[in-house]
Amino acid sequence: MANFPRTSETDSTPTTGRNSGLTRRNYVRSLAAVATAATSIGVAGTAGAEDDYEVIEAQGQRITIDDGETWEHKLVDMTTGQDITITAQGSDWTIRNVGFHGANTSNAGSGTFGIADGGGSSTVENVYLGDGSSEGNGAPNGHGETAFWVNPDHAGHIDFENVNIQGFADNAIYASAPGNAGGGTVHIDRSFAANCYVSHFRLATEGSKVTNSSVYVDDDGYQGRGIWAWAPGTIEVENCQLEMNGNNVAIDAGANGQATTVDVRETDYGEVAGIGENAGSTVELADDVGTDPEAVIPDGVPTSAEAAATGE
Repeated sequence: MANFPRTSETDSTPTTGRNSGLTRRNYVRSLAAVATAATSIGVAGTAGAEDDYEVIEAQGQRITIDDGETWEHKLVDMTTGQDITITAQGSDWTIRNVGFHGANTSNAGSGTFGIADGGGSSTVENVYLGDGSSEGNGAPNGHGETAFWVNPDHAGHIDFENVNIQGFADNAIYASAPGNAGGGTVHIDRSFAANCYVSHFRLATEGSKVTNSSVYVDDDGYQGRGIWAWAPGTIEVENCQLEMNGNNVAIDAGANGQATTVDVRETDYGEVAGIGENAGSTVELADDVGTDPEAVIPDGVPTSAEAAATGE
């Protein structure tokens, strides 16, 4: 799993800013609270919590998580300007309570996480990647940073829970590669992604789904697709808020001339951004699907690197 290859894509033109605001509901924290946390908490101010987590300085290293292992309570300092790659392989591993402080400005064009489960069930939970990355135009493969890359060999199941990804110059969760290879499934639940390029949640295999999650895109950040479904599908979307503010496509089905199906329930999506059905794909909208989205950060999703690392 040493490399993070990309599949050919057609993307919108990225912008270089970051999201500046978010609507909210009364049961979640607002983006204003996120901004306050980001400016008031830094690695230098974590001495009081040093027993709660390990601080790791990004120095271009690769960390490997093997069968049955748990990697948890880490705060990764990205202010070094260097890259770091965490590779999870084998089966039944766990990544939990991990926060990244600072944007990835390495221009390495890699995936922060490269993961796959060989046939069991693995978990990614309570992870903060909300400080984003630089554009990555200088990367050797011509691509920016990806937050999570799910390897084509993935044959088991991976649960993503309480994950916060914002401002990445490539996909937030790139999990479509197993669609024509390992066939493993992915479930993204109670997670938040905003202002990433290419797409935010990208899935392909039958049994893969996005539930109880939000995508937010505005005019000040990267403007990737909300959810991108690849073949073979069917992909399920339930109880999600896809607030695109007219940018790109809220749910895009099909790619590279191959059709897929998306079943959507109890979800709101931006009507101007709309639905894309490519190469004979079908997006099935239930009667409870609306076009008045209000993207929120689900309760329990970490809003700072320190909150993730401590498991608060």
